[in-house]
Amino acid sequence: MTFADLSIDNDMVEALASKGIIDPFPIQEQTIPLGLSGQDIIGQAKTGTGKTLGFGLPIIQRIGLNPEPGVKVLVVVPTRELCVQVAEDLELATSNRSTSVVAIYGGKAYEGQVEQLKAGAQIVVGTPGRLLDLSQQRLLDLSHVSEIVLDEADKMLDLGFLSDIEKLFTKVPAVRHTMLFSATMPGPIVALARRFMTRPIHIRANNPDEGLTQANIKHVVYRAHSLDKDEVVARILQAEGRGKTVIFTRTKRAAAKLVEELNDRGFNAAAVHGDLNQDQRERAMAAFKAGKKDVLIATDVAARGIDVNDVTHVINHTVPDDHDTYLHRAGRTGRAGKTGIAVTFVDWDDLHKWALINRALEMNQPEPVETYSSSPHLFSDLDIPAGSKGRLKATPIKDAAPRTSSRGEGRGDGRGPATGSSDGASRTRRRTRGGSGAASVASETVSATGDATSTSTTDAEAKVAAGTHDGQGHQHHDGNSAPRRRRRRGGRGQGAGTAAPSA
Repeated sequence: MTFADLSIDNDMVEALASKGIIDPFPIQEQTIPLGLSGQDIIGQAKTGTGKTLGFGLPIIQRIGLNPEPGVKVLVVVPTRELCVQVAEDLELATSNRSTSVVAIYGGKAYEGQVEQLKAGAQIVVGTPGRLLDLSQQRLLDLSHVSEIVLDEADKMLDLGFLSDIEKLFTKVPAVRHTMLFSATMPGPIVALARRFMTRPIHIRANNPDEGLTQANIKHVVYRAHSLDKDEVVARILQAEGRGKTVIFTRTKRAAAKLVEELNDRGFNAAAVHGDLNQDQRERAMAAFKAGKKDVLIATDVAARGIDVNDVTHVINHTVPDDHDTYLHRAGRTGRAGKTGIAVTFVDWDDLHKWALINRALEMNQPEPVETYSSSPHLFSDLDIPAGSKGRLKATPIKDAAPRTSSRGEGRGDGRGPATGSSDGASRTRRRTRGGSGAASVASETVSATGDATSTSTTDAEAKVAAGTHDGQGHQHHDGNSAPRRRRRRGGRGQGAGTAAPSA
């Protein structure tokens, strides 16, 4: 079956074929005919199975080949990354017709988005917060919306957007065509569908014999030590046939630290997390999709918006909090029917979390294998060449600055080097042994290099010790006797060292 067999207009069929999209996925085969007829739909399928075109093609075709200016379609998504991704998919489908698509999300300036709305964009893809903001400012008119779609509705529930969704429903006409798509369907989402949808049909495009996880993804679980994880990751990144890789971390700080570590080891890594502004996040995503960066480190905020078909590996640097998060993380690989590998690290403290995920997903891996960067099974499990190390390039060693003695050159007092004269002449250094002035005094002749060349005790030095100078000492050079030491007598009013005048 092709998209033409599903009654999709020829211009959209050609647009998709230009990108190699020819055969529809099961969720698309089941939802497109019902969506074209105007039936309210609850679509449930695993991530990466083509839900976007499952609702996108019907809503584009239902508003006509040349729709009038103004918002006719509203697609609500939970994250900025997913907003950009869905808008790109819809732009591809509408590339051969006059329909205009605009992405409305936070972190970007209002002006460009408002200009596109004023220009008459018919399809709006947006996040709840920015949509409500523009609607309250009367810059976004939702009174003529005939098609509304909630994509990844369960994530909106997790992010606390349920009240915002209810407000948006009050701003669109009561008579409309509504579709809701998600990989999982918790109770509050089903209750929301019952409130705002008219006799919806619940479609599950899952193989009952396949289980909750995708069969085309190999799941590997290791119990790893936190201090060894970066080394293990670096070796996994050298596996045979590895393509683009997504690494999920629990915190923004961990993502920032890991991207710096991997870049230092020689890998091309980029990061997407909440501490980056929207432009930085978009540049990182664009570099990853274009292949300039082949490793993307992300927090869960980006898990729903990474739709890249050639991701071969997903690495959970920390175990996810629940099985739904695990499914969405692992679903970044094995997309569009391709195969993939999902590797999960479980810390000793997180074994209870993994036990719950393993039980919910029926993965039959209750005890993760204790694994280190040198474990032989790590190399055999993931096709890592033997002898691979955790670094692609050697860490550059900075040249150490020459040491300068505090007594050496450059002390700034104009006295020259303390280690001797510039012409290599030697100097004489005296020291008193035993602490007694009358004791023998050793004289060392020390070269400019600091080596002692001779040590001797002479009669002349003995005279010096007795209080006479013959010109060979290092303190007096005139050959005269040393002056007698004067004693201070009298009060402070008299000069120091002078005798009182006689009567």
